[in-house]
Formats: sequence, structure tokens, C-alpha cells
Amino acid sequence: MSSISVMVVDDHLLVRAGLKSLLELPGDPAVTVEFTAEHGAEALKLLRTQRPDVVLMDIRMPVLDGIETLKAIRAETSTADLPVVILTTFDEDDLLFAALEAGASGFLRKDAEPTALREALTAAVRGDPVLDSRVTRRVIERAVSARGNDNTASVRLEHLTPREKELLACVGRGLTNDEIAGELFLSAATTRTYVSRLMTQLGCRDRVALVLLAHQAGLVSGA
Repeated sequence: MSSISVMVVDDHLLVRAGLKSLLELPGDPAVTVEFTAEHGAEALKLLRTQRPDVVLMDIRMPVLDGIETLKAIRAETSTADLPVVILTTFDEDDLLFAALEAGASGFLRKDAEPTALREALTAAVRGDPVLDSRVTRRVIERAVSARGNDNTASVRLEHLTPREKELLACVGRGLTNDEIAGELFLSAATTRTYVSRLMTQLGCRDRVALVLLAHQAGLVSGA
């Protein structure tokens, strides 16, 4: 993959500068922070003329916060499919789920290791879910608890073939396309086609939504 261009959106100058320093390694152009904004309104203004590969954005910001900015990004045809990864801390559960509903591509802890940051943004550009391991459990637990006595998620899967359900379960476990291809003895191209078709059939905006649906429907062991 060629160099990934990133937009960092955070109201703290030191955070923006720190993320740029962590993401851009000397002599390695794989990830570049080409754009920065201090709040959502500034980010939206930039996105009218610029198109980064991925946005890394804080939730709590003045003027326009991360949730409302994300909704606005998804509402515009030109940016509807733009990967947006949310920066989070431990005490933002309610905001995280609001971000999911608004179309976040995933979450990263602000104290994530530099390598994890770079890998996560690369994954987001590929279309893979970005769920920090320390956040994932809470996200999944919330998704499963929301299932309650409502079988809506299971009903949505009734028309799927056994093979499609098997593949959805793999997505729910957080496997990448290459890992799914190896486990189910499929080609990488076939796996990508299956995943894309599942998102269309199930009305899921992205892979993160597929992960949550798989857990809500009880396809993943322990869910």
C-alpha cells in the first residue's frame, strides 16, 4: 500500500503535534499527517477541498464535537465512505456507542503504542475494524446486552446461507480477510466479495457494524 494520508482532529495543539510525531517515522513515508484541525467545524471545512485516506478524531471538542462531525461526514456523498477512527479514553463508553451509531470505523486509546496507531490506521484504510483490545470487550458487552429479549439481530440473518453465517462469525471474531480466507479455505478475492455482499445484504455501513451484529445475533462463541 502507498503512503497513507491522515487528518488529525483534536482541540489540543500538543496532542496534534504528538500524534504527528508518533505517526511519522524518519525515513518511513508509510503514514503522513497531511492535515490537522482543532475541532469538527474546521475539519469539515478542510474536507470540502481535501481528501485524506483516514481521519483520526477526538470525541470531546469545542465548536463541533466528534459525534456531530462524524454524522456530518457520513451525510455527505463525497465523504460518506471515509474511514474515521475515534480517539478515546476509558471513561467515554456512552460516547463510544454514539460514535458507533454515527458510523465510526473504530476506536483507539489515546495512550496506544505508536506501532499500534500506525497499524490501526492502515487497517481502517483497508476496511478492517479498528477496536482497541482494551475497548473491544466493553463494546461487545454493550452490543450483546442490547440484544436482551429482542431477536431482531437473529431475524436479520435468517436469509443468509450457512456459509455466509460462518463467514460472518469469523468477521465477528475480528479476523482479517486474509485470516478468514485461510480458515475457510477461500481465496482473498472471494472473501472480500463475501464481506462486501454481507454489508449490503445486512444494511451494515462498515465492518465494525458487521462485528457488532454477529455478536448481537449470538454467532460468536460466548456472545
